[in-house]
Amino acid sequence: MPSKESDALRAHFQSMSDRMAANPQMDLVTLRGTLEELHERAAEPTGVTYEEITIDGPASELPAIWCIPVDGTDDRVILYTHGGGFVTNTRHSHRKLAGHLAKATGCRALVLEYRLAPEATFPAQLEDAVAAFAWLVEQGIAPEHIATAGDSAGGNLATAVALKLREDGRPQPAAVVGFSPWYDLEGTGSTMDTNADKDAFVQRPVVQHLGSQFIGDASLQDPLANPTYADLAGLPPLFLTVGGHETLLDSVEQFADRAKNAGVEVALEVAEGQQHVYPFMAGRAPEADSTIADAGRWLRSRLGLS
Repeated sequence: MPSKESDALRAHFQSMSDRMAANPQMDLVTLRGTLEELHERAAEPTGVTYEEITIDGPASELPAIWCIPVDGTDDRVILYTHGGGFVTNTRHSHRKLAGHLAKATGCRALVLEYRLAPEATFPAQLEDAVAAFAWLVEQGIAPEHIATAGDSAGGNLATAVALKLREDGRPQPAAVVGFSPWYDLEGTGSTMDTNADKDAFVQRPVVQHLGSQFIGDASLQDPLANPTYADLAGLPPLFLTVGGHETLLDSVEQFADRAKNAGVEVALEVAEGQQHVYPFMAGRAPEADSTIADAGRWLRSRLGLS
């Protein structure tokens, strides 16, 4: 049974859904403000400090924030890309979640604020994330000491970074972590219907609207935008999580199966009764804390940390 504490995320998502339904013409500024509230779900991680920086991006300087565990190492890094459908959220909305993951792993996390749609459409977000990876390497961090991680759209992006680096013949990250990664941009999965009455936020119309905002003039079947269509052979190890009440459930499970069949090492956690990106409840709900602890242990071994 889901914990009482974890139900706070469902209630928050339901509140957001109700507000959006009551205002179908909600403007982009209001929508982004509504989604930014998700930072409230996570508790502030103890023993973690923050430093805001900017890095050189392909089109402009990119804001980012370091999450620095007090006792963490400096020569391993998690590059964290936030969720929000490629349209909403910032480094601030996800710094606490990334901070918990950094602390569990024992190394710094860099939360990137990439360009958002519809002002910047695909592949701008991927270009920014690949540029951030290259920037870390320029700072002296070896590619095999970098993991990419993200939630929802950010989980898609963390995976796409590895796909793009493989395509370009460049060293890939040591590992990829995806919390409820949004791989099915078209909303075709069967659990879009079977879990529709359980998922308090991610519904097919939301998925299709955000996907159309993100993709611009490209194709939703471009494998770098929609990894569902990618050849997964040769990817780094994957740690994927998904809530049992998510409409994205089967798309994540099927992606994990495809990756395993392609010879990729995959760890998959399905959390019974949990909502989209349930690790948002880090520091407040046992399910979130358990998954983050598991992800941290898994990352330590892939990054060469004891």
